[in-house]
Amino acid sequence: MDIPQWPIAGEREAELLRQVLASDRWGGFHPFVTQFEREFAAFQHCAHGVSALNGTVTLEMALEAMGIGQGDEVIVPAISFISTATAVSRVGALPVFVDIEPHTFQIDPARAAAALTPRTRAVMAVHFGGPVADMDRLLQLGVPVIEDAAHSHGSEWSGKRAGSMGVAGSFSFQNSKVMTAGEGGILTSNDSELADRVRAIANQGRRKDGAWFNHYTLGTNYRITALQAAVLIAQLERLPEHNRLREANASIIRRELEAVPGLTLQTIRPEARIQTNYLLLGRIDAAKFGMSRDAFHRAITAEGIPCTPFYPHTLYNNPLYRAGGCRVEPCPVSEACIADAFWFPHRVLLGSETDARELSGIVQRISSSCRQPSLA
Repeated sequence: MDIPQWPIAGEREAELLRQVLASDRWGGFHPFVTQFEREFAAFQHCAHGVSALNGTVTLEMALEAMGIGQGDEVIVPAISFISTATAVSRVGALPVFVDIEPHTFQIDPARAAAALTPRTRAVMAVHFGGPVADMDRLLQLGVPVIEDAAHSHGSEWSGKRAGSMGVAGSFSFQNSKVMTAGEGGILTSNDSELADRVRAIANQGRRKDGAWFNHYTLGTNYRITALQAAVLIAQLERLPEHNRLREANASIIRRELEAVPGLTLQTIRPEARIQTNYLLLGRIDAAKFGMSRDAFHRAITAEGIPCTPFYPHTLYNNPLYRAGGCRVEPCPVSEACIADAFWFPHRVLLGSETDARELSGIVQRISSSCRQPSLA
């Protein structure tokens, strides 16, 4: 297989970087920063975008701007990157871990509803792997929803883009993401007052119409540089075509692997018609597939195909949270996924149609080689 390396950059990134380097503003007040914020927010169907150092601090800023802190609870899925939970902890609130759905890998709205208390101030909806979580049901819970959309640049739910449906959306531009500047993040929102509070936090407490040395609230410096913004402008221009290519190749793989016994790829709800395919996720039923997830992982990586055997533990089983500072609801699905789930990174979907069919063939061969032939 011809699997592209990631990140991918070209002359457009170089051209915009040269413009920044030739200017006298390399920091966060170059016009490119404003341009990128405006263009990305519009792309995600949002009125406001506030860029920042990374997607971790955009989650923290959203919580802080909402006034969430000591004594409050925020419901988070048990399966995600650690930032989803630590953002809650760092503002002084209590993360409440709930289970995910068996095959979508998304937070289970029913489990979130069961975990609500009078102290619940928000639900963190992680759009895991690229598809948007069930926003219809999550928005009916009666508490604000923050969208952790680190995997979902351009993903949609019923025609609405990720980051536009909740009170705020948080996107990451870390090295592995589908558009990247190595590091970076942005908060999106259609709430003007919230966006103003977030921008003040990121820009040392200044107001957008205030003087340079006037600081009105307690903030810090989370600004990105013009160099990052230049790269991200070019990456955003390339994103729609990359999303289309990944979807085309993922569709081939899904069709060709549909009949493989014991292999279940991530269920994509019809409302999530457009998505990034940041991860191609699946679960292995060892009894039907013929080998365990770990054995499959060894076999597929031996073929030179990058694959990750899921997370080594749930968020609440990190040493940080085993020591306390959280509430854990029953999470049997999350625990099961630790043992039987896997993912391919999105770059395996950026090759040709031939590459997609080759990946499917390799998986089929691995599966068939370890099952006993029928005696019928």
